[in-house]
Amino acid sequence: MLDSEAAEVAEEHTSDVRSTPSRRERHLIFGEMLTFAVLSLLASFVLSWDAILIAENPDVVLSCSINPILDCVTVGSTWQANVFGFPNAFLGLVAEPVVMTIAVASLAGTRFPRWFMFTANVVYLLGVIFAYWLLYQSTFVIGALCPWCLLVTVSTTFVFVSMTHWNILQNNLFLSPRQHQKAVAFVRGGWLTISLVGWLTALALMEIIKWGPRLFS
Repeated sequence: MLDSEAAEVAEEHTSDVRSTPSRRERHLIFGEMLTFAVLSLLASFVLSWDAILIAENPDVVLSCSINPILDCVTVGSTWQANVFGFPNAFLGLVAEPVVMTIAVASLAGTRFPRWFMFTANVVYLLGVIFAYWLLYQSTFVIGALCPWCLLVTVSTTFVFVSMTHWNILQNNLFLSPRQHQKAVAFVRGGWLTISLVGWLTALALMEIIKWGPRLFS
């Protein structure tokens, strides 16, 4: 029994050592998080303004209405664009500044409590799920894509991955020692990055196959 407990403690200690991020790694992770949070905030601001213009004039022509497929007005005029009774983009105006604050503070060396980072990861996961639900609605129900919405979807994906990356290394996800070790190995082996690239490539191919030449006409 003692040998088993000693082995578990040693395993957890080894995992913690391997997962300790360097200063450079901290800067890369939170630099990425900050960059894409800013992009998402910018897109949310534009979408919020566009929502006001669409409400005033449903026939308004916006700069992001590029062709029949890439058309913000078509998407912004649907109920899916106002799921909670107000433009979805307002959520981004609230959420992204919080993420930016976390990123800036972390770049300065602040280490937030474990429970806080875990909660942030869970809440942001819900945001990512919502973003992809909207992408599904646009692609297969509405029949049009919003360029700014696409930027939000991609940006939130990067933010979520960078946040998860950090939380795995810091063991903020309340994983068991064995699960944490496997998660760290997944990250250290580059598989998290590979998964991100593969996922975004698959999404791009899906949209290209779905719309064909009409996407670029």
